[in-house]
This record gives sequence, structure tokens and C-alpha cells, in this order.
Amino acid sequence: MSQQSTVQTPDVESIVDRARAGYEGVLPEEDRDDLVTEIRRTLYDGASADEVYQAVIQALTARIEREPAFDRIAAAAFRQRYYREIFGDELTEYELDRTYRETFVENVERGVNLDLLDERLLERFDLDELASFLELERDEEFGYMAMDTLYQRYFLKTEEGGEHLELPQAFWMRVAMGLAIEEDDPQRRAKEFYDVLSRLEFTPSTPTLFHSGTTHPQLSSCYLTTVQDDLEHIFDSYKHHAQLSKWSGGLGNDWTNLRSAGALIESTGVESTGVVPFLRISNDVTAAINRSGKRRGAACAYLACWHLDFPAFVDLKRNTGDERRRTPDMNTAAWIPDLFMKRVERGEKWTLFSPDEVPELHDLCGSAFEERYREYEQRAENGELRQYERVDAEDLWRTMLTRLFETGHPWLTFKDPCNVRSPQDHAGTVHSSNLCTEITLNTSEDEHAVCNLGSVNYATHVADGELDRDHLAETIETAMRMLDNVVDLCFYPTEEAERSNQRHRPVGLGTMGFHDALMELGVPMDSERAVEVANRWQEFVSYHAILNSSKLAAKRGSYPSYEGSKWDRGLLPQDTVDRLEDERGREIPTEREERLEWYVVREHVAEHGMRNSNTMAIAPTATVSTINGTTPSIEPMYSNLYVKSNMSGDFTVVNDHLVEDLKERGRWDEEIVDRIKYHDGSIQEIDAVPDELKALYRGAFEIDPRHQIRLTAHRQTWIDQSISHNVFFPSTDGSLLTDVYELAWELGLKTTYYLRTLGASQIEKSTLDMDEYGKSQHRGDAGDDLESDGGRSTDDDLCRVDDPTCEACQ
Repeated sequence: MSQQSTVQTPDVESIVDRARAGYEGVLPEEDRDDLVTEIRRTLYDGASADEVYQAVIQALTARIEREPAFDRIAAAAFRQRYYREIFGDELTEYELDRTYRETFVENVERGVNLDLLDERLLERFDLDELASFLELERDEEFGYMAMDTLYQRYFLKTEEGGEHLELPQAFWMRVAMGLAIEEDDPQRRAKEFYDVLSRLEFTPSTPTLFHSGTTHPQLSSCYLTTVQDDLEHIFDSYKHHAQLSKWSGGLGNDWTNLRSAGALIESTGVESTGVVPFLRISNDVTAAINRSGKRRGAACAYLACWHLDFPAFVDLKRNTGDERRRTPDMNTAAWIPDLFMKRVERGEKWTLFSPDEVPELHDLCGSAFEERYREYEQRAENGELRQYERVDAEDLWRTMLTRLFETGHPWLTFKDPCNVRSPQDHAGTVHSSNLCTEITLNTSEDEHAVCNLGSVNYATHVADGELDRDHLAETIETAMRMLDNVVDLCFYPTEEAERSNQRHRPVGLGTMGFHDALMELGVPMDSERAVEVANRWQEFVSYHAILNSSKLAAKRGSYPSYEGSKWDRGLLPQDTVDRLEDERGREIPTEREERLEWYVVREHVAEHGMRNSNTMAIAPTATVSTINGTTPSIEPMYSNLYVKSNMSGDFTVVNDHLVEDLKERGRWDEEIVDRIKYHDGSIQEIDAVPDELKALYRGAFEIDPRHQIRLTAHRQTWIDQSISHNVFFPSTDGSLLTDVYELAWELGLKTTYYLRTLGASQIEKSTLDMDEYGKSQHRGDAGDDLESDGGRSTDDDLCRVDDPTCEACQ
């Protein structure tokens, strides 16, 4: 379609005038003239159309920090350029409407002819009717960063020449068609799905957006595998790793089965080299894969903390030592049983074993694990085991925290909550989480666990000062249908993945825009009111996710492994917290009273079963929240003013809510912008900002991380999988870091994700009072280790706010 070389280069003045339409108050005539003059000064005679547009966009984005509305103006200029690329010329409003719709039909047909799109898109849909259904004004919902991200990585392109084939609304409709293609009434469902997607009410994960409707629809987000203690299976696992990663899946690999270094290999009579050399190979496989040509491979290796090689595993991400025993391109996570945490608390010893001598431990959890573990300790004492090592549990815990602070790894995940609360405890064991730590599914030699993700956007469901629950319920119903469809539509890179997904049909409905919605409602995130909101909103999401999975079961049948599951036994997620308490022999202090009519859900599940073994998981939404223009996942906003870096570039982000409130008070000017920049986006030290706004607009590092743990713990009550929880830690005090992670375990969190830290200069400027919540009674000496090694992540070098690896899930 592109005819760019045959049309006249656009004039700067024309581009600016079209982009500022509707924003004349932001960019009045005099300022517009100055802007045009400034842009023309940067150009040379004969500059190409792309160069002219780029100069305009750069000038507009440079003004975003002073006036957030320039983000929308820049987005409008970007759309102009993109429309021109697709249409080949500037069009009038009438011509744009007609040509937009015609181009949608033409490019779907072209995509099928080029073998990019499924030919059923032509057979099962009336493209002309769908073209008339497109709401073109919804293009204006995208900010500049969203448009650039979609353009760079999401819109369909030809394989030869990289020519773009999708306009924004065509992109949403292609995704909707792909997810509706096997529906009984695909035309009607495509419209329903398109409406939810294009209004930014629900967004599937990145692999679904990449591949829906294509000839290779790998729509699933996450894969979990278990590696067996067998050389042939280890190398089969590398092959599977590559196949899964190739199609944009993020991987969580369980390596605990492998015997430790020094263990005897009976067939050859030599000693094993242990897990670490095999992890280095896995690291290199990860680095070699460029997933779908759009992003690098990403994986996380999990190892149980009772494994003899665990101390070496904890060092894998250090930048010193033998590089052959390091994994710079792969994430690591510790798989921690409750017994270990109890022994840390009591200052007791911990025993490390080689799995070939303690084969039952990997599949046991809770009290059964504890009983068998003690038996193996006794056998070790009796000299019946060839290898073992006794260490101080506190020392090993401190080492974990020290490495976590230094390198961002290993992430800390808790085995027993994942298994005791799993709906599928009758069908196997959860051996690890996934790349982003929100998936908790069973794995085995025969099954690669698969999860299909998407997130509802709280921010688009706030109206008239409250959450629009009716609207949200409707969105969840449509979202659950789309997610269930993914299971049947998906292209599976391995037989083990297909077998697992078809047998269990797990999905993970998540949320995003939580902090955005709180700010809209005027609720500070560090308040007790926010805890209540997090709890009740998640209860509502859970209620409707489970109910709609059961409604799908009534029409489509329950998932094959349903019989014997917790669902079948009448246990819902909130019921399993009591079970975890019983296993631990201690209280989990979260408020979990049911406020909704759960008897309706219980009766429906009892009568009709469940369509999906798992229904909910809160993923990071690193990229889809950018597309939606909202805050990621359940996280606090990073800051009120900062530059966000991702694989598409660097973008200025300003808190629109703060700007609006300051404007209403007549306090938004260049001086206050400069002061916010000086304080790295914080407003806490700025006298001109009223106290109520300081409370409302705290950034991620200004909210006590223990409070954020509490928010997640209350959500976790209602969720059958887990939550990707980043810890934002604005301190260097190791005892406080200990508090955070021990509190996470005490409150029943299943997993944690990245530890985000500040650079030294930012720590000095941080205004968070870490004593506000008081120091807990359990106190390790982690601070000594943190300081003695001297290496800590600075300026988020090792765990950036938008690390590209997060995008495997979202």
C-alpha cells in the first residue's frame, strides 16, 4: 500500500496544526508559531517525510514533562505519520474513514495470501461488516508511548520488507477474530471481543496479541517444565526450551531433580558435576533465542533450597568468580519449603541433600514433606547417606537476601503455599513457578505446564467516583471466554505442552491499573483503605472469574482432570488459606470474610464443574499496561515524573492525576516541574504541594514495602494461582529487608518477583520513613552482609522497572 516516495513531503505547519486539533488551549497560536520555527531550524532542505515527522514528534515529546497533554499531541502526529505510511498520502476526514475500513479488508486478504494470517479469517467472517464495526476514534485512546510500542512490535508486518499491514483498530479486530474463529457465531463474538479490547477494558498477554489469527497462533504466555535426572532428558529439555522460547513463551524450569556435584553416577562410576554446568548451557540456549524476532529469550531456573548445590546456585548471578559457573542471561529463583522458614525463625540447623538420595522430597509438601525431611536427616546422622551438609538456616537465609540485594537474584518463592492451596493437588505437584512468578501449575516428565494470560484494566472501570461493578462483571465474562478459547486455538511447540493444556485448561485472569484507579478515587495506596479496596476488588474479580469458568463448563464441559480437584471437593481459593494455616500450625493474619453471595458460585460449581483448572494469576503487565496507558499490574506508579525505558525506546512519563490536581490549585508551573525533577519525581519535599496530594501521590519507593506485601497478601486470598509481586526497597538496611521477606512468608504469599533498589544518591533523597510500620521481632543480621560485600544494584541497573524479560507474561 505504501506510496510514500511518490507523494509530496508534508509541511511542518500542517502536521502541527492537525496534531493539536482539540488541544489549541495547550498549544495556542503564538506557542505553535514558536514550535514550528524551532522544528524548521532542525531540518535541512530536502528532508524526507519521515525526517520531518520525526522532528515534529521529538519537539512535542520534549514538552511532555511540562505539559502532559503534549503526549496526546505527539501521539496524534505519530498517527498521521503511520496513516501516511499505510495509505500513501494525506487524507481528508471523510477519505480517512472510508480508506481505513477498506484497508482493513484489503490487508486481511493480503495477510492470508502471504500465509501470515489464517485463511479461516476469510471463510468465517464478513470482513465488510466487521470493517463497518470499527470505531476509528478509539485510535485516540493511545498515548505516544503506546502508539510507538504497537508500531515497533505488535502491528502485523510482511516478512519481506517489513511493511506494516495493520492500523490500530484493525489490530484489535485481528486479535478478536483470531480468538473468535472457532466460536459457533464467530461474527458476533468477534464484535464482542473487539469492543472489550479496543476500549482497553481487557487485554490478553503479548504472545496472544502477537499471534492471534496468524498461521502459527502460539497464544500462550508461560511454560513450566521439570528436568529429570537423566542425561538424555536434560538435553531433550534444552530442545524443548528452545522450541517453547522460539514462539514467545517465557519459561520456568525446575532443576531440583538433578543430583548434586559429587554424587555418584552408577553407570560410569564417576562423580556428577552437579546442576551448575547444566544451568550454564541453559543460559546459553536462552541467550540464543530471539523470540518471534521481537524480543530475546527469557527463562528462570528454580532450585529447592535443600539441594546440596543450592549455595552455588545462589551465586549464579554474581559478576565475580568463574564465568563458566555464572548465568548472566537467565533468571534464578529459590524454591523454599515452610520448614526452612520455621528453622530460620528458630535459629536451627538446615540440611542439604543430593536428590538422588532423597527422591521423595521433591514431590512432597507441607507436613508430609516435614516428616520425610526429618527422617532423611536421621538417616544422614546414622551414616546411611553418602552426601549431606548441615548449615545454619539463618546463615543460608542471609546469603539469599544478600545475593538478592546485590544481583536481584534469586527470587524468593514458597513451595508450600503454592501446593497446599493448589486446586490441582490431586493431579501432581507444583515444582516451580514461571518466568514472572505468578503461575503455580503442576509439572512432570510428561507435562509442560502452560498458562494463558490476560488482564482486566481497573482504570477503565472507574466511573462517578467508584468501581463500576456491573461493567467489570461483563468484562470478566467476556475475558474468561477469550482466555478459554486460547486453550483450543493455541499452537503448541511441544507435545508435553499440548497434553498438559488440553487436560487441565488453566487460564490466568489478572488485573492492571490498580494504582491508577486508586488515584482516580482519591485513595492513597499506603492507606488502610487501599488494603480494603485491594481485598474487596479482588474478591469481586475472583467471584466472577470462577462463576464464568463454571458457566463455560455448563456449556462446554468441565476440564478433563476436574474429578478429585479442590473445585470438585467444594473448596474455593479462600477456603484453602485455612488449610495452609493448619499445615503450618500458625495463623495467617489476613482478613478473608466473604462479602459476596458465594453460595451462588459454590452451587454452580457443584452442579456444573469448572471449565478451567485455574482461573486467576496477576502478571506484571509490563507492556500491555503501556499499551493501555495505565499503571502496571497491582504495582504503585514508579514515580510522578520519570523516563521509562523499554525495547521500543525511552519515553517521558508524567502523572496526569497530579498535574490535574496541581492545575486546579494554580500550582503547576515550570518551577514546580524543576523541583519534581530534582527530587527524581517525588513531591514529598516540595512545600508548594498540599499534604493531601503528597499522601495520594507517593511513588513506588515512598510506600513501605511491607504495606505493599499486605496489599498482595489480601489479594492472594481469592486467587488460585499467584501474583507477580515486585518489592520496591528504598534502603540498605538488611534487617528491614529481612522483615519484608519474612512478612511475605508469614502472610502466606506464594511468590515474590524482582527486588527493586535505588541508587545511592536516590536513597539519600528518599523520604520514606522505614520505621513507620515498626520493626518486627524476628531480626537477622542481613545488613552486615549487605554492607560487607559492598556490591548493591544502583539505579536499577540489574532490575529495571521495565525489564524486557517481564514481557514474556505481559
